[in-house]
Amino acid sequence: MNRKRQNNQQVLALEPKDRGEAPARGDGETEPFMAKSATENSAFTEQLMEEVCDRENLERAWKRVKRNKGSPGVDGMTIDDAKAFLRQHWPNIRSQLLDGNYRPQPVKRVEIPKPDGGVRKLVDRLIQQAVLQVLQERWDPTFSEHSFGFRPGRSAHEAVAQAQRYVADGYNVVVDLDLERFFDRVNHDILMARVAARIPDKRVLKLIRAFLNAGVLEDGLVRPVDEGTPQGGPLSPFLSNIVLDDLDKELARRGHRFCRYADDCNIYVRSHHAGERVRASISRFLTDKLRLKVNEAKSAVARPEERKFLGFSIANDGSERRIAPKALDKFKDRIREITCRTRGISLRQMIADLTPYLIGWRGYFGFCQTPRVLTNLEAWIRRRLRLYLWRQWRNGHNRFTELRRFGIAKFAASVAAGSPTGLWRMSGHPAVQHALRNQVFDSLGLPRIFMPVPA
Repeated sequence: MNRKRQNNQQVLALEPKDRGEAPARGDGETEPFMAKSATENSAFTEQLMEEVCDRENLERAWKRVKRNKGSPGVDGMTIDDAKAFLRQHWPNIRSQLLDGNYRPQPVKRVEIPKPDGGVRKLVDRLIQQAVLQVLQERWDPTFSEHSFGFRPGRSAHEAVAQAQRYVADGYNVVVDLDLERFFDRVNHDILMARVAARIPDKRVLKLIRAFLNAGVLEDGLVRPVDEGTPQGGPLSPFLSNIVLDDLDKELARRGHRFCRYADDCNIYVRSHHAGERVRASISRFLTDKLRLKVNEAKSAVARPEERKFLGFSIANDGSERRIAPKALDKFKDRIREITCRTRGISLRQMIADLTPYLIGWRGYFGFCQTPRVLTNLEAWIRRRLRLYLWRQWRNGHNRFTELRRFGIAKFAASVAAGSPTGLWRMSGHPAVQHALRNQVFDSLGLPRIFMPVPA
């Protein structure tokens, strides 16, 4: 075996001190990938697959997969299990990638425990992420300024704010297009034609096609897939943006004002008549040119207040962005689930369970311009918690004792504790509210979802 091949087979399974190198960047852990070889430092760097397999690119991809994986999945596979697998098998996987022979695993529609199944799924996610990083650097700058989904430095909030500006400028009729099962219906030939026009490396093209055709594992059988993008993979949204870039260019060519976030596309016009005309012509374009199907039942031409865009609705004059009713209903359903009165846990534990959901929800929907809605939701959550405690106290004696402990006068505590009124009504009783004031929940760490902007 010559020296170059030895370099290509080297694995970063040694500790930094054994290699005579500084610790790896980031969390200081050694990543399970091979050192950059002499081949990768030569003219081969112009070939995309070598860039995909570049150590630094793989380490970035690994850290992203680690962040997204979190706790063990339903198959019990942890990120450390995958790391051990990669230390042993990465040289062979890398060789398959460079030779153009790597074959992804079918996507599991129904999780079935299987040795190495979870590991191989993580490896495929890692490879998809590595491919994404290389392609995105080249492709993203060419995407439309009206495209906001799954792009570095862009967000759903920016898309909603842009839509609000269109409405405020007088384009107060929205053409809301819903693509039927978009991620399941992307035409492989159309997608690969667009990818091949920009990617000269046939190994990368073959790998992307392999991910598209990997199939679905369902009830122990692999079902072939001839359309759609890889389910749940990091590469899927990027490939979808490639297909829908044709839509962006067509809308821009026609001079339309629009916002697109993945398959969620809204076009803003001045009249209902213009909206119907645009809806019909763009639907034909999507069907004829991209072989995508518009869901007529869910698409509409309407006033902005009547539609939702990324969880928000916009006032018809563009003066205000609000949380869409369906998003509020979903929020309340989740809170009811977490604060179910029969859970049998402490109030402190319930608040601990609520906290990550409330913080995440606030981070997104706090972008609304309706503070009263947020403060009303806060009051409703506290009332749910008062109801939970009132039920947990169970009988009149315990309720009287607890109310007294919270400083309620004897007479008021006695009246409240002996009341036959139902749980929900009692959660709003003055004595209960005074005993369990807002400060009590603040002291237990219950997050506020309305965060006033500092003056």
